[in-house]
Amino acid sequence: MPTNFTAGPVRVRVPATSANLGPGYDALGLALGLYDDLAAEVAPAGVRVTVTGQGADELPDDHRHLVVRAMRAAFDVLGAQPTGLSVECVNRIPQARGLGSSSAAIVAGVLLARALVVDGDQRLDTAGVLRLTAEIEGHPDNVAPCLLGGFTLAWSEPAGARAVSLPVAADVRPTVFVPAERGLTATARAALPATVPHADAALTAGRAALLVHALTTDPTLLLPATVDRLHQDYRAPGMPATSALVNALREVGVAAVVSGAGPTVLALTDPPAGYAAGTDWQIWQLPIDDSGARVARGRLGHAERDPVAAGRKS
Repeated sequence: MPTNFTAGPVRVRVPATSANLGPGYDALGLALGLYDDLAAEVAPAGVRVTVTGQGADELPDDHRHLVVRAMRAAFDVLGAQPTGLSVECVNRIPQARGLGSSSAAIVAGVLLARALVVDGDQRLDTAGVLRLTAEIEGHPDNVAPCLLGGFTLAWSEPAGARAVSLPVAADVRPTVFVPAERGLTATARAALPATVPHADAALTAGRAALLVHALTTDPTLLLPATVDRLHQDYRAPGMPATSALVNALREVGVAAVVSGAGPTVLALTDPPAGYAAGTDWQIWQLPIDDSGARVARGRLGHAERDPVAAGRKS
């Protein structure tokens, strides 16, 4: 079947995400109200990427950009490659901080490519988008909440990734503590042992199950529900400031965890009034994003082009 591309641009808004949430390693994720806005259209030739905001001075402006690579992977699935691409990115999600910037780029790229194909949503449904984005990313825990919104449980089967999205209890008010330093997921994964004690695995499985109940029904249980023995302690030597802040917050009753692979810290309950994390941390209160990625026709508007317009920072 021949592929027809749409005339004119399409745009997408994708949320930041926090994965793992303590005991839910590689499975649980949360969509947060901080957004990247992107637009793309088919061009006569070549690839041109413009980036505003986070990563503007360091991300590639050609076919090497992760959004373009995700678009190309999606076009392969959809049946044809366009002659060229023009892509605009307004980035607000910090790069390499554990807030899902790479997953946001991948989800955005796949959805932009699908929207640029006339019958793209028939050739690649939402389940297919999840499978493809998880394949590109390597695991589904960030792409699932970015795509679906809310609190997601993701897993992999022989046919690919699957996920469900659950509503979050109204009393859950995420706060992220974002450091200037960066972290790399590959480095964080390399710190993990090949095996863990059975008792630690059993404890963490129980707390992950409790976390589903705590996030959706009873947030008073978030502190015990976020106990983890699978990954955070093993990664602590590589990000001592992150580990120290998590421990300090938990000591005063805050359900704090490492966000994704770090080094950002996520608090799922409010820190005490006037809590001082130190000058090395930006503290942002972010709402839960319930909608996930959103696609529309047309170019980015004035507000969407503002690199600080989406998401609340305090």
